[in-house]
Amino acid sequence: MKTRVLQAVALMLASPLVSAADATGRADQLGWLSGCWQFERQTERGTRLVDEQWMAPAGGALLGSSRSVSAGAVVDFEHMLIREDAGGLVFTAKPARQPEASFRAIEIGDGVLVFENRDHDFPQRVIYRRGADGRLDARIEGTIKGQPRAVDFPYRRIACPG
Repeated sequence: MKTRVLQAVALMLASPLVSAADATGRADQLGWLSGCWQFERQTERGTRLVDEQWMAPAGGALLGSSRSVSAGAVVDFEHMLIREDAGGLVFTAKPARQPEASFRAIEIGDGVLVFENRDHDFPQRVIYRRGADGRLDARIEGTIKGQPRAVDFPYRRIACPG
């Protein structure tokens, strides 16, 4: 029994090391993220349609963009970049009306990508997971005024406009 408990504790302690070791991936591992994604969210102001598009990996990077449309008008947008550097992958976001922020990869796995910047106001983590049925489950999370907060983006793949 002691051995099992010690093995379980050792596995839990080793898990962050595994994630950190896996965080030195390459952009060309992220082909599953490329393409066009969309979801609708009901808000107090009506329906908001959110589109996110990622170019295929090339040159050590992926370029992405996002927009939110409500009542026929763009109400928000963001430019994004995932690039390789000497320390691994970095996600940089430039949201509308906000300063640019960068997040370093802390986990890269088969269909999962987690970036973190503990010094950023919100979010502190940006997460992408390849979901069931070809979905893309994106999530931002962190704290605001000491309170945990998370926003989910349950995207479905769509044909890219063109």
